[in-house]
Amino acid sequence: MNETTLKTQFIGPTITYVKKELTHAEGGHDWWHIQRVWQLARHIASLEKVDMLVVELGALLHDIADSKFHNGDESIGPEKARSFLQSIETPAPVTQHVVNIIRHISFKGGNHRQEFQSPELAVVQDADRLDALGAIGIARTFNYGGFKNRPIYDPAVMPNLQMTKEEYKQSLAPTINHFYEKLLLLKDRMNTPTGKALALERHRFMEQFLQQFYAEWDGRA
Repeated sequence: MNETTLKTQFIGPTITYVKKELTHAEGGHDWWHIQRVWQLARHIASLEKVDMLVVELGALLHDIADSKFHNGDESIGPEKARSFLQSIETPAPVTQHVVNIIRHISFKGGNHRQEFQSPELAVVQDADRLDALGAIGIARTFNYGGFKNRPIYDPAVMPNLQMTKEEYKQSLAPTINHFYEKLLLLKDRMNTPTGKALALERHRFMEQFLQQFYAEWDGRA
């Protein structure tokens, strides 16, 4: 099946579906997040030996029902994706692979070990994690913190680097803590050479941001 056919039969309808489903999504998890992850995934995948259809569908559908917006229910996203993919007659092995990517893509706290692995998951996961880093990552982090009405920073509340999966999901910590509890950890959790290289530069930018943030907070800049 050539690329034009793939786009017409699977990618195009999926884009239309995702845009509609995420019309009113929180700004850090909306269509534009999906588009950035999709573009990054395609770029990384072009340098890896992977199934491009699985990568593209996985990237497009990875946040179709993020559990943090569904009372922590991690089953909704995979099942929505499965139902949609079946509706456009996606081959069963592709559908199952995409469902597995959605189930296992998310960061779930410092102590969580990933059970499912594949080259395609590695690519989509890197793309998703890259969108949590750098300038975009900072913007998304504070957007979500505002969405949840969390304080920007509280020096009395220290980051918790030993959270369980459930503690991570239920955390109400200030937004700055999220840098230490997730974002600054991602550089060392990238899967592909391209992902690692891109993450390094975005990581450095976040470190510079934090230095400036604390200087301004303390009235030193």
